[in-house]
Amino acid sequence: MRRIALTLALLATPLLAKTDTSSWINPTGRDVANVKLDDSRKPVQTLSFLGLKKGDSVLDVGAGTGYYSEIMARIVGPKGKVAALTPAGSVASDRIKTRWTMLLSANKNVQQIVGGLDGFSATPKSYSFVLFHLEYHDLYWESARFGVKRMEPDVVLKKLFGAMKPGGIVGVVDHRGKKGDTRAIVDSTHRIDADVVKADFARAGFKLVGESQHLKLEGDDYSKNVFDPAVRGKTDRFVLKFKR
Repeated sequence: MRRIALTLALLATPLLAKTDTSSWINPTGRDVANVKLDDSRKPVQTLSFLGLKKGDSVLDVGAGTGYYSEIMARIVGPKGKVAALTPAGSVASDRIKTRWTMLLSANKNVQQIVGGLDGFSATPKSYSFVLFHLEYHDLYWESARFGVKRMEPDVVLKKLFGAMKPGGIVGVVDHRGKKGDTRAIVDSTHRIDADVVKADFARAGFKLVGESQHLKLEGDDYSKNVFDPAVRGKTDRFVLKFKR
């Protein structure tokens, strides 16, 4: 009886090999400013929840300074790859250009694509993992000042759906916003209602397979612009996991 009980206990407890997640955010070689963001962004929890794995072919949308591109490159390994889609305006300064030169030199599995989603195109079934980190709301933003053209989320997501491999994952992390006129809310606060994102992805054919609260922050004032010093880096954020 004891042997039977022990066997049942073992079957009920998955024997999963532990992943060394400490290497994902090891500060060696990383930009000091990026390392300081780890506490608030919680990249280990985020990417563990989304299920990024070795060998994945990744699209990092709006890669900015390469914060997530660099971390994801470590996770997917030499047999994986990361395409960092980076709007020209976000890599205009000499400091960021230098940072990208160093990042690309140190991570041979990262390719930088300078451009935005307005002109995005990809070979069908190219990617197994896509990340929108604090970027999805920009599909509803347009700005003559910053040269951001109006985009239609349904059109962009239709292209993205075709670029994803069957079973591929799309992760969306964004600043939680109020309900209402999405374009007006994005324009004034750079936030978005999570329900809008869910509806967009559903129309495009994606399935919502998970939602995490690990970036939930009580007391955030949704009326404030995310760049307001009072809330910058301290906003309530949602994490959604979609499957193609």
